[in-house]
Amino acid sequence: MTLTIEKTDVKKQAILAKRASKTLSMLSTERKNKALHILADHLEAKYESILKQNEKDLERGKEKGFEAAFMDRLSLSKERIEDFANGLRQVADLEDPTGKVVSDWTLENQLQVQKVTVPLGVIGMIYEARPNVTVDATGLALKSGNAIILKGGSNAITSNKAIVDVMHEALEQTDIPKDAVQFINTTDRGATNELFTMKEHIDVLIPRGGGALINAVVNNATVPVLETGVGNCHIYIDEEADLEKALNIIINAKTDRPAVCNAAETVILHEKWFNENQNAFVKKLKEHNVSIHGDETVVEAIADAKLAGEEDWANEYLSLDIAVKVVSSIDEAVDHIEQYGTKHSEAIVTENNETARKFMLLVDAAALYHNASTRFTDGGALGFGAEIGISTQKLHARGPMGLPALTTVKYMMHGTGQIR
Repeated sequence: MTLTIEKTDVKKQAILAKRASKTLSMLSTERKNKALHILADHLEAKYESILKQNEKDLERGKEKGFEAAFMDRLSLSKERIEDFANGLRQVADLEDPTGKVVSDWTLENQLQVQKVTVPLGVIGMIYEARPNVTVDATGLALKSGNAIILKGGSNAITSNKAIVDVMHEALEQTDIPKDAVQFINTTDRGATNELFTMKEHIDVLIPRGGGALINAVVNNATVPVLETGVGNCHIYIDEEADLEKALNIIINAKTDRPAVCNAAETVILHEKWFNENQNAFVKKLKEHNVSIHGDETVVEAIADAKLAGEEDWANEYLSLDIAVKVVSSIDEAVDHIEQYGTKHSEAIVTENNETARKFMLLVDAAALYHNASTRFTDGGALGFGAEIGISTQKLHARGPMGLPALTTVKYMMHGTGQIR
């Protein structure tokens, strides 16, 4: 299936979004919250029409032979749509990030100065086959007073269009202009490329997906980018790690949802811990059907382990595969993470607090864990409500991006005729 619209229409959509953002920025918290609840109710009421369109995407996915993990991300159900709706309600319950006076002071001439949080304006959201992003990103954008332009991947285009159609119906009953939510209904890459350069209409681009998508946006956009990152996440099992904690954390981080960005892809084992707990480690992984790709030490010790190559250390498997490396010190573990990590989420399991402190100070990542699973790098899990992505950059926002990440500041001055 190929859907097309003219490139000039994309520009028109961006102009409409910019105009709508002005109206949206003036709305009270109460009116925005009411709108989010109406959106949630409509999604639940219209779930059958969404599932009907989702079936078309799933059928194309089967024809193309997509892997099970990919199909899971693409698949919708009544329960998942209810989760989308509840996510919108949770966002409505969160504190409005706009209109906050960050600081204020009065100059000697009595000019009053305020630093106030305001919406970014128009967000361009470019993402792959995750229909949940369509709802999550929209909810976060509207609550924070931003218009949004959605450009989802071709493999979920029918599902995403159905979701946006329902949301547009709902917005007709709210104070939020329908134009505040734009959907680029085409598989044409030219439309995406055009979004990259619309600095006069779009304030920020947020890519969410695999490395190829993120790099394409970062390398080609003239619009500012809030960069999200792929998750080659590591768990370092220190020589002083508790066996039960270590195994539970590894299994949760690898197998709970292997296709998400905060799943663990590499386990680094201190050689002393590995020598003492090898059998329990291997047994636990086999119980959960995890395939091991290991270094020479691992392959010699574990009969059916595959020898890991350079691509394994850098790989975001998104499956029940895991790379395993044995090291002689925490420094060697940190060096490995420095070389292959994607600055997303990294964990250490140890009963030595000083070792944990060293790890957390030396490792450069958006999220660091001591004796906990990397699966908590998630806006909902950390209490932000729905998230718009995990930022692995260092400017403006880092880590799970909830509502505050979608704001900037203005300096507002109030005087009585002061001149300089």
